[in-house]
Amino acid sequence: MKIKRIAAICCAMIFFVPNVAMAQEGKGLALTIDAKSAVIMEASSGEIIFNQNGDERRAPASVTKVMTMLLIYEAIEQNRIAWDDIVTVSEYAASMGGSQVYLEVGEQQSVRDLLKSVVIASANDGAVALAEFVSGSEESFVDLMNKKARMLGMENTSFRNACGLDADGHFTTAKDIAIMSRELITKYPHVEEFATTWMDSIIHKTNRGEEEFGLTNTNKLVKWYNGTTGLKTGSTGEAMYCLSATAKRGDMELIAVVLGAPNPTTRFQEAMKMLDYGYANYKVVKGELPGTVVGNIPVAKGKEAEVAVMVESLVSDVTEKGSNVELDGQIIINETVAAPVEAGMPVGEIVYTYEGEEIGRSALITEEGVERAGFTDMVGRILYIWFK
Repeated sequence: MKIKRIAAICCAMIFFVPNVAMAQEGKGLALTIDAKSAVIMEASSGEIIFNQNGDERRAPASVTKVMTMLLIYEAIEQNRIAWDDIVTVSEYAASMGGSQVYLEVGEQQSVRDLLKSVVIASANDGAVALAEFVSGSEESFVDLMNKKARMLGMENTSFRNACGLDADGHFTTAKDIAIMSRELITKYPHVEEFATTWMDSIIHKTNRGEEEFGLTNTNKLVKWYNGTTGLKTGSTGEAMYCLSATAKRGDMELIAVVLGAPNPTTRFQEAMKMLDYGYANYKVVKGELPGTVVGNIPVAKGKEAEVAVMVESLVSDVTEKGSNVELDGQIIINETVAAPVEAGMPVGEIVYTYEGEEIGRSALITEEGVERAGFTDMVGRILYIWFK
């Protein structure tokens, strides 16, 4: 990757523009999938490399739970709930049909075990119990789901429940599923721990005592496909057979979404075909890694004369194998920054281009904080310069 430094700009702040908007609708290589709609997305860039009716609104079945899982992990990260919190199962949660782990009314389970049941065994009752625990009711949790969908740019999505059972007005698209799947696996990569577990169990704790209940992963790619990292299956009468499959090989992670496959075997076969297609035909070109120091900026009236500047986030692009794409990185840093300086303060940006077209950009941030210099510090600095 080529790095260019541009003349310093004035002290006005530079705003970070995320690379998500750079996603294209596909590269045009031939591929046909036996499903109503399908999409392949490269995870680091968010770029679509294959799109078959990807904006067609369809019932998603339990692939809905990708959003439920995302919000549960987010609630844990924000300390609104904890892994070991105990959830009491409501009558409503216990009444869920479809795939379930047969929770009983009043039964108590930890957040960890309920989330494990959702990710591995697609438990509808577990999903609703967690939704109620986070938001007080499934209805309030669904409001959060739709709000998050809008924040992520999921333009053709409307959720009506937390588990994916068929309902009027409950729909999404293959492209939108890829977007929320990307958000989950990039922000909370530890979801892979549950998503790649083939078999596990939970303990039912009821008035009758304790009883072990086995969990088997609904995603057969965990056994069938090398590099699988997740993520979620789904099937209902309206949705047919659906899957959001994620896999990682080398430095490239792909998301293959299949909606409306005619049978469960086909959805897995087509997902594997899509992943093979992606790995056989494409590669990822990346900019500087987050945390890479690219220069220094003077600190006015600081205890230190300057502070290191580093890249905040990764920018990447997808290109066909055999191409010689190399990103040009242009660094723009403010002339100076005034103390006190906080670590992580934005002071510029790095803009990546290829053949004159912008690929993406990342903020440049200060590596460390710098305190404001006191009188003694300033006198010492003047004497040092004088005698030197």
